[in-house]
Amino acid sequence: MSKVEPRVLKGFRDHLPAKMVPRQQMLGAIERTFSRFGFLPLMTPALEYLEVLTGKYGEEGDSLLYRFKDHGDRDVGLRYDLTVPLARVVAMYPEITLPFRRWQIAPVWRAENPARGRFREFVQCDGDIVGSPDMNADAEVVQLACELLRALGVERFAVRINNRKVLSGLMRRIGVAEGAAEAGVLRTIDNLPKIGEDEAARLLREENGLGAEPVRQVFDFLAIRGEPLEVLGRAGSLFEDGSIGQKGVSELKEVFEISAAVGLGGELELDFSIARGLNYYTGTIYEAFLGSLPGYGAVMGGGRYDGLIGVFKGQEIPGVGISLGIDRLLEGLVELKLLEERARVARVLVTVFGPATAAYSARAAQALRAGGIACELFPAYAKVGKQFRHAERAGQRWVVVCGADEQAKGAVAVKDLETGKQEEVALDALLAYLAERVGP
Repeated sequence: MSKVEPRVLKGFRDHLPAKMVPRQQMLGAIERTFSRFGFLPLMTPALEYLEVLTGKYGEEGDSLLYRFKDHGDRDVGLRYDLTVPLARVVAMYPEITLPFRRWQIAPVWRAENPARGRFREFVQCDGDIVGSPDMNADAEVVQLACELLRALGVERFAVRINNRKVLSGLMRRIGVAEGAAEAGVLRTIDNLPKIGEDEAARLLREENGLGAEPVRQVFDFLAIRGEPLEVLGRAGSLFEDGSIGQKGVSELKEVFEISAAVGLGGELELDFSIARGLNYYTGTIYEAFLGSLPGYGAVMGGGRYDGLIGVFKGQEIPGVGISLGIDRLLEGLVELKLLEERARVARVLVTVFGPATAAYSARAAQALRAGGIACELFPAYAKVGKQFRHAERAGQRWVVVCGADEQAKGAVAVKDLETGKQEEVALDALLAYLAERVGP
């Protein structure tokens, strides 16, 4: 038999147990939070017809789509995100009652150059409210973002909020036309944290064709900071009544007022430099950052996309949502020591020495599992030393010894590998004994 080299494609990864255990712990907390807010689960296919995906992400996004012909000679693509498939679902199933809240956790694919923290396959986690044009839906999603971070143990964080209508108003003010010209300027603004102000100014001049005065006006506007409602009052005076910029200011005021009513204050920041690069955003936009990791980058982001579903439906259906960067968020939580990378889900090992005691060992393990204590039943007949070494390597603290002597007395011996203490416990008292000692 010829040998096959074990390898993975560039930009793709295996996720070993030490990474998967904290990831699943994190996702469990996220799913429970979505449920508390009344969101329903959804799953969509990895493959979509190419026409479903193209034209929704802008020129750069379209260039990163994995596209090919399948065995039926159809043009297909791997999903780039979870929002466009959601728009297709809402347009396709008239039985869906609006407003519709959904969450989805699934892999997406982007054919970009791999770099530190950037991969071609990664997991996204989205929550969306479809069918409401009102700002209480936007405020609800902002509150959801805060509750998701709190559920993961994050105490210091910031959700920075803006509105694409405000940025469009700024574009009209400096003479940038709607369409491709505006999209180009907003892409440059969106990249400002990565490339810095000097490089952004150069791109605005050389690639976007802005003069020195419009560039100055852009940076002056983006630099406005202060208490949100006070800043919005100042910003609103820059736009004519009834203009798109004034509409964006009004929407932001409503979001901040509702958020304040549910106790959100210092966690929320008004930031006119938040642009979000995807073309389908039409209103509120936001990004969330971990306060204890400055410079780490956003761990979730999203916004309102009122025109996207209409591409499939033929009528405008508003939507607003948020997307979590699962990999980036997980790394941040590990760095903050809120999650531990460990290849262990059970802290108890039940020994098995041979056929004569195998059934007794199985009874002990089943008693623990039925009582909610995760345990590993050693899957082979082996000497006690080998089984203890396995427990130590696996990070298990307690070993339940079920030998012939213990079986004869209807008991087990419980060894605490951390303290070295060993006690004999009746089999019918084993669950209560370990329930007092085994932590999460």
